[in-house]
Amino acid sequence: MKVACIQLTSTDNVQANIKAAALAIRQAAEQGAQLIATPENTCLMEHHSQERLKKAFTEATHPGIPVFQQLSQEFHCWLLIGSLTIKGPDNLCYNRSYLFGPQGNIVAKYDKIHLFDANLPDGKNFRESQAFHAGNQPVIAEADWGKLGLSICYDLRFPYLYRHLAQQGSQIIAVPSAFIKITGEAHWHVLLRARAIETGCFMIAPGQTGFHSGGRQTYGHSLIIDPWGKILAEAGTTPEIIYAELDLNQVALVHQQIPAWNSKPPF
Repeated sequence: MKVACIQLTSTDNVQANIKAAALAIRQAAEQGAQLIATPENTCLMEHHSQERLKKAFTEATHPGIPVFQQLSQEFHCWLLIGSLTIKGPDNLCYNRSYLFGPQGNIVAKYDKIHLFDANLPDGKNFRESQAFHAGNQPVIAEADWGKLGLSICYDLRFPYLYRHLAQQGSQIIAVPSAFIKITGEAHWHVLLRARAIETGCFMIAPGQTGFHSGGRQTYGHSLIIDPWGKILAEAGTTPEIIYAELDLNQVALVHQQIPAWNSKPPF
């Protein structure tokens, strides 16, 4: 199957981001991609919490959802919107992935479990937990070609999640992200290749790139990685689309060759 990862530079303008994402999705679909994935925060990259809350929509009112439903139906493709900012209770939001099926239906939703609360070497602090509700449930989506495990960005640092997704039958694991430049340069490639090798799964990781609201800079370098840890496709640092052909039989082969993904810890 042919997959596409869309790399974006999303802004704090929701409508402009929907338009940019839709244009790229259409381009990927016209190139024959059967599974298309966009980054975390596809429709809103807003640094300030109060502004983010003002610009967020509930799931029922989000203007991007019907657009993405129509595109997946028009091109009869599977479309993973890496995440949307969905307004929730208590003045907090959800960082939520959506998988749309070829009929335009929402097949699966995943709320980011691990929120990015970090103190970085450059002195910048991030507290996603002050703006978002954390998810509490791993999600594996059933598609006509196999199983897709869902995760988002900071989840990547927690291998037990990926082990669970693999042990529950995932063949592809999605990691839509908005990795900031300083951590991306240090850890992005290493972590993604490690998760691929540990799980014996394909990894598709569409990322944000460039400068965003509040001066935030993301790393780019979207990746598609095979179950052996080989990089099949990599983006640079500008908006673009990368493609790869995946043979899902390779997952079963790697699992047979090195079954460490399914072993139980001795303690």
